[in-house]
Amino acid sequence: MKTIHFLVAFVLLASASPLAFASDPGPLQDFCVAINNTGNGVFVNGKFCKDPRLVIADDFVFQGLNIPRPINDPVGTTVTLINVEQFPGLNTLSVALARIDFAPNGGENPPHLHPRASELFLVVEGTLLAGIVTSFPDYKLFTKVLNKGDIFVFPQGLIHFQVNLGKTNAVAFAFFESQNPGVIRVADAVFGSNPPINPFILARAFQLDPNVVKNLQAKFGNNN
Repeated sequence: MKTIHFLVAFVLLASASPLAFASDPGPLQDFCVAINNTGNGVFVNGKFCKDPRLVIADDFVFQGLNIPRPINDPVGTTVTLINVEQFPGLNTLSVALARIDFAPNGGENPPHLHPRASELFLVVEGTLLAGIVTSFPDYKLFTKVLNKGDIFVFPQGLIHFQVNLGKTNAVAFAFFESQNPGVIRVADAVFGSNPPINPFILARAFQLDPNVVKNLQAKFGNNN
């Protein structure tokens, strides 16, 4: 009898686990427009909620993503992330987005991952190469040339990248299933950590000369 009770409890927990471990919890109210408030109020997803009676239409609007961004990053992209920090109306809604501007002739959004969300990637201008690498043990690479109107999906937590194949600027939009998807750029995290990882550890991991690692750390360390 105890075995049956255990199995029933296990099944119930297993069936509930997708909800328990979802990236963002499901809201129990229509909305919770975030405000900076250290006083009294409802605190949801790390943000205080604006009084619903004071919410206005503008709280649900973000403008300006049609405007091209200057590209100053050495890799040739500018990522304009719109999450709950920039758009308080996203709080508790489990969505975020980004505009990515690519420089011509190889501008790239370098290998990175999102720890808390999958991503839908939509090309709106130009021709891009998108790639994704699966996890251990296969580390299989999937790549696809994308044109205007094409969509690529990047599963949560997998390393992916995009590169501009064209001779003109390219633009894409990324949509996430979390109000704060997070991003880890692989090279920045490995060679630009603060404080730095011991170069001899990285030299062995990447089979590089320690001096090469030190040069990379000096280059990426500026990101901190």
